[in-house]
Amino acid sequence: MTDSMRRRGLAAASALLGGVLILTACSGGDDKASGGGDTSQAKVDEAAAEKSSEAQITITPKDGSNNASINNSAAVTVSKGTLTGVTMTTQDGKTVAGQLSADKKSWKPSVQLERSTTYKLAAEAKDSEGRIAHENASFTTVSPANSFIGSFTPDNGSTVGVGMPVSINFDKAITNKAAVQKGITVSSSSGQEVACHWFNANRMDCRPEEYWKEGSTVTLKLALDGVQGASGVYGVQQKTVTFHIGRNQVSYVDAQTKQMKITHDGKVVKTIPISAGSPDNKTYEGRMVISEKFKETRMNGATVGFTDDDGKGEYDIKDVPHAMRLTTSGTFIHGNYWGAPSVFGNVNTSHGCVGLQDKKGANDPSTPAAWFFNNSLIGDVVVVQNTGDKTVSPDNGLNGWNMDWAQWKAGSAV
Repeated sequence: MTDSMRRRGLAAASALLGGVLILTACSGGDDKASGGGDTSQAKVDEAAAEKSSEAQITITPKDGSNNASINNSAAVTVSKGTLTGVTMTTQDGKTVAGQLSADKKSWKPSVQLERSTTYKLAAEAKDSEGRIAHENASFTTVSPANSFIGSFTPDNGSTVGVGMPVSINFDKAITNKAAVQKGITVSSSSGQEVACHWFNANRMDCRPEEYWKEGSTVTLKLALDGVQGASGVYGVQQKTVTFHIGRNQVSYVDAQTKQMKITHDGKVVKTIPISAGSPDNKTYEGRMVISEKFKETRMNGATVGFTDDDGKGEYDIKDVPHAMRLTTSGTFIHGNYWGAPSVFGNVNTSHGCVGLQDKKGANDPSTPAAWFFNNSLIGDVVVVQNTGDKTVSPDNGLNGWNMDWAQWKAGSAV
């Protein structure tokens, strides 16, 4: 092949390659090069826009979001149109129930979302001319490792005694106490001022200066969704709880006289002989709140440090009747069927509890222990006096009443 023939071949190939480039390019070049103005990219885009729906769909949270709220995250709204369909599914394909608004402008789930779950949303809408628009998004809700929950007492709808505080125990240590406390409100229909006190990074209790007014209603609101409790840890609760305050019953245990006086509104309604802690195992003094009630329960000395040389409990009674807890550490006021009747009102013999005469089986309503059990509420106050022991720690049970008001308020973070 001659040099001239080789040059002509290369030129032809170059022209052909240039033609391919012109045919396959998505844009570029002037209108003349692409065959005229009617087929220009600008004209194509304009025509596509004229055929598109005006409906604008918005999905929250944004596509790809992490640590999304389980309460308020998922929402679909539309402007310049109406929603014609929304589908929300979990990663494994399970459909999430939802509700479309009456005007078909918004949609939201009708159930609370789960933590650590990826959700997919697909939405469709149409504009006034019936043109369809679509939008899709996927997000992941906050994980247990990145969220906190507060377990609270008392229960919603319950009726409790005048000494019952609102007690909240968080499953993560809270370092931003002020932010969390601002997300929690406790109010009473009585109008009493309520203050909250942090015992530690995981527990906050709230109460008024004096006992709750009998017959009042207390409301606890948890607005913690999205509140940062610690670095990288956020609240997920959004809840309102109400409970009711019953009659004003406060009982006074005197370890010297070995009698308990039960009062209603300050008036004695009944006196019951008792047996408190022995001289070697004195009962705590102070104001204690009944936090649990058991018709029968097991009490094993080994669980609270009372053991024999062999390591077994000094006592192990599997059917203690009419037991009501006063402290986390194990102080109860309970029935006693194993002691002689002569003990009650005469001798302090227990390992620190307050004992009342009772019958085995907890089925005799005529015993003093049964009467007290049946006439007591969780949240009732039992004041223990003259034992010679120290005052119970305010955080040992629901016993914050052993702090004066100034001390109590000093533990607030706001």
